[in-house]
Amino acid sequence: MTSHFPQRSLTRTSTSPRTLFNTVMTVIAFICGVLALLPLLAVLSYVLIKGFSSLSLSVFTELPPAPLREGGGFGNAILGTLLMVGIAALISIPFGVMGAIYLTEFSSGKVARSIRFATNVLSGVPSIIAGVFAYGIVVLTLVKLNLGSYSAIGGGFALAILMLPIIVRTTDEALQLVSQDLRQASLGLGATNFQTVTQVVLPSALPAIVTGSTLAIARAAGETAPLLFTALFSPFWPKSLFEPTASLAVLVYNFAISPFQNWQSLAWAASLILVLMVLITSIIARWATRQKVH
Repeated sequence: MTSHFPQRSLTRTSTSPRTLFNTVMTVIAFICGVLALLPLLAVLSYVLIKGFSSLSLSVFTELPPAPLREGGGFGNAILGTLLMVGIAALISIPFGVMGAIYLTEFSSGKVARSIRFATNVLSGVPSIIAGVFAYGIVVLTLVKLNLGSYSAIGGGFALAILMLPIIVRTTDEALQLVSQDLRQASLGLGATNFQTVTQVVLPSALPAIVTGSTLAIARAAGETAPLLFTALFSPFWPKSLFEPTASLAVLVYNFAISPFQNWQSLAWAASLILVLMVLITSIIARWATRQKVH
């Protein structure tokens, strides 16, 4: 006995409107993804080509040359950048982590919402405003105390302001992702709230905290405007925390707009070093995230 039901396929054919729409949207999403990557690839390739051709061992060990002299380097700027970013990390990471711990573990809901809102606002403040604020707080204070004016301390303080909201937000989110079951189990075993936070919650969230800290460091390393107001620049090796200090970002700004070919070449080499520093910190952040997954 033959069936008289219509022979209709239970699956969508390749020419159905829904399949065509899905294919078109997939292609459009792919094209948009490629277009989003093009500026990044263009910047990285151009910096690599221009910077690598100007790179040599002397750029790490020598001081910036006079305008009409060949050779030279920016070893003082590399050291100054590491010094000021280190100062900023010493200020912002402890305060940021402790502030996030207070928000997540000890504060009331209303206070936490207010602080989180303030942190979001601070993260959107232009970096030059942080530089002006650090100039008024640190540089002018040092002048009044006869301890100097522009300095690595001022530069580190300005960078710490920019790093602080990033660390607070990432640490806060990392702590909130820790399961409440772990907290309850620790408290059930007789641990205090402080012991639970330091011995259970923080170790669980540590990879994400490291990720947020390294991303904040990567941002601070490339800032220019705050350092123009606080650390200025120096063609010499840093000898004190209370004197003008060179940095890679300010060196790139000063040398790139100069009419001297050698200075422009050094600016490209310094740009490459900055990109590599950001790349290394990003790799550390990804590695810390993978450690959490495994």
